[in-house]
Amino acid sequence: MHMKPAIRKFNESDYEPLYCLLSDPKVMLYLEPPYSKEQTKVFLQAALSDHPPVYAVELDGCFIGYVIYHAYDQDSVEIGWVLYPECWGKGYASELTKQMTDKARNAGKSLIIECDPGQEATKHIAVKHGFVWSEKRDGLEIYRLS
Repeated sequence: MHMKPAIRKFNESDYEPLYCLLSDPKVMLYLEPPYSKEQTKVFLQAALSDHPPVYAVELDGCFIGYVIYHAYDQDSVEIGWVLYPECWGKGYASELTKQMTDKARNAGKSLIIECDPGQEATKHIAVKHGFVWSEKRDGLEIYRLS
């Protein structure tokens, strides 16, 4: 059995591994253009805030990516994940989805997963966890879990 990925707050030492992740064209394919070092610094500053929109993910003490967990609207939280390619297809995103779903339910919130229409892996994980396609907004597909 694989170790479970752990969600934690970001820290300053996450800068280099975060830059490796955000500057990787394969990772950023369905998200946005790869990040510069300056964009990564801005992203990390937001992640270090009191109410971060994202949290670091580690496996066995090593940074492997991050999860999105922030307010989407009054009743919903948006969740998502961005992991190193070598961590794809190993069930980590599914495990992280479960952890964030539990957290949101404990807070009495509905959940949203927003993704590019071409992002088949994300859509598969959403449906597997009971999310239902809701709408297309700004070119993105919205999946909801009440």
